[in-house]
Amino acid sequence: MDLDRSCLDLMIRLLELDLDQGGGAATDSASQLSAREMAKVKEKIRKLCDMVHNKHLDLENITTGHLAMETLLSLTSKRAGDWFKEELRLLGGLDHIVDKVKECVNNLSQEDDKEQLVSSLWGAERCLRVLDSVTVQNPENQSYLIAYKDSSLIISSAKALWSCEAMVQRYSRQVNRARCSDGTSLPFCSNSNVGKAVEDCMRAIIGVLVNLTHDNGGMGSTKTGEQQDLMITALNCVLRVLSSGLRKRGLTSEFLRERARPLAESQTDDLIRSPPKPALDQSGSGRRRAVNPEEEEKKKKEEEEGELDLNKALLHAGSTMEDSFVASYTALLLGCLCQGSPMNVTTVRENLPKGDFSILTEMLKKFLNFMNLTCDIGTAGHKSISKVIDYLEHC
Repeated sequence: MDLDRSCLDLMIRLLELDLDQGGGAATDSASQLSAREMAKVKEKIRKLCDMVHNKHLDLENITTGHLAMETLLSLTSKRAGDWFKEELRLLGGLDHIVDKVKECVNNLSQEDDKEQLVSSLWGAERCLRVLDSVTVQNPENQSYLIAYKDSSLIISSAKALWSCEAMVQRYSRQVNRARCSDGTSLPFCSNSNVGKAVEDCMRAIIGVLVNLTHDNGGMGSTKTGEQQDLMITALNCVLRVLSSGLRKRGLTSEFLRERARPLAESQTDDLIRSPPKPALDQSGSGRRRAVNPEEEEKKKKEEEEGELDLNKALLHAGSTMEDSFVASYTALLLGCLCQGSPMNVTTVRENLPKGDFSILTEMLKKFLNFMNLTCDIGTAGHKSISKVIDYLEHC
């Protein structure tokens, strides 16, 4: 479905209509429809949900506002264009999404009801992913969301991150365990589903906070830094990453394989264009040399060992790269904490080998060089890292 301004305007008007009626639209509709007619409506909506693979709609809570919000989140969860980012702000759509985030976050305290907890986590995550999409490289939306209702989004995000960080150790994070012994899915409220929902919500929260605190004149950073215990929560998240042992290394290995594939394809093309000539015997008669089965077996074994060594090298390179990323971001976080805080500088120095900040600056310089190879030079990210390096060098 193509989304234009008129569709967006209609969805937001429906949201406002539901709010103006105090959520009574569902009651009015139900009173005007018989039980049989309402069942038909629910069945039609259920079929539509199956067609678009929507599993989030609560069929027992069908209101105009609920349907409008679900449609808005479904259509805007993809990559948003610049026109859409602006129109969503001007028409008031961002207001409704931020209010929905606050509502979902306030329900995270109801941990006894696992079904409601997962629903709230999923609701917050979907809203935050839309906000993440519309704030990427968009200073106008960033500034608007920072100021909206006295930084309501930042307050809710910080609160949600604190709740998720507290819950992440209490629930299984293994998605592949979310199966019964007969292979069927576990109930909706199982610990595995809660753990998955917590992790997904944390990623969405961090994405929004990164956008709001990045290169917007310091407003977002100031408001975010004012949130109670947020620094401690962020450091705890980093420590949990380090303590996990970085078990998931497959992505980096696959990245390295993709980088090596063009070279392998090029060599294969060369081989096709210039096929090897048959081996001649020592007499030079031009006849093909007889193939020795033992030599063929030995050659095949050497090729298999060579491929095994390559896989080992790729895995080792992948683990080294992931370790470097974690070390770089940890150094960057420590550098940001040190800026403007002599007390933090003293604390960090006391915990560094020989009290030397060079271990942090060297890692950040390598990270900056890597970014120069993969990103446009001169972006805000490069400037921020360079600023941290310069500060640490003078500590």
